[in-house]
Amino acid sequence: MSDTDFWTLPPERMTQGSGSRYELTVLQPPFTVDAGELPANSADRAAEFARSLGTIDDVIEDLGPRRQSDPVTVATRADLDVVRVGVWGSVMSVSDPAFADDGNDMPLLAEATRLRERFPDARIVGRVEVHCGAEHTEDLVWLPGGTMFHACGWPGDEPFVVTGDPQGVMSALGITVEALEDLDVYFDPDDEPNQNDWGALATACLGGADPWGRADLDASSLRVRHSEHATSHMESLYFSI
Repeated sequence: MSDTDFWTLPPERMTQGSGSRYELTVLQPPFTVDAGELPANSADRAAEFARSLGTIDDVIEDLGPRRQSDPVTVATRADLDVVRVGVWGSVMSVSDPAFADDGNDMPLLAEATRLRERFPDARIVGRVEVHCGAEHTEDLVWLPGGTMFHACGWPGDEPFVVTGDPQGVMSALGITVEALEDLDVYFDPDDEPNQNDWGALATACLGGADPWGRADLDASSLRVRHSEHATSHMESLYFSI
């Protein structure tokens, strides 16, 4: 089977939707690890992690290392087959365009649910931003023991739905509204959910362990064959606006 079996569009087809972030990170104890002190990415473990995800059927090609500070660019259908995956000791993270959504499928939550079962002692953090006619975000934090929040919708607009216990997550990790304000982040638990910066809250929950955006960390760039469901979802999202 080739890497294009589930696509109905040619590789050079330009996308209409675009994403700037589709990250899912699994932080295993110790949670106080500093990303600047993480070991080098294990390419073999990164490929293994990619193959274990529900959105991916197989890894087709290792395209080599990429700096975590390098932007993720999606311009053509072929770009949608490229994921960035890193395994740095106790931290595993993946950027996969298949996690992007318009509120109808929530693939990030689905993958986080699978990872929760596989890694019950981990802190799982997801952040997705995509522009599909308008900006749509999906963010989540899931702590060992089950406390979590999931925020999904159109910032500044409706519908926007938050489930779980955001205040419980913040209390468990010692994150205060004042601390977020010090980071120039707007977050008010009493305001409408679509007014809050849920992605910034998710970033705060990763703390110093956040591996994204760093020039001192490499990850594996992999060309993959996505699952049939993930491929169909991406065709609807990125080409049917």
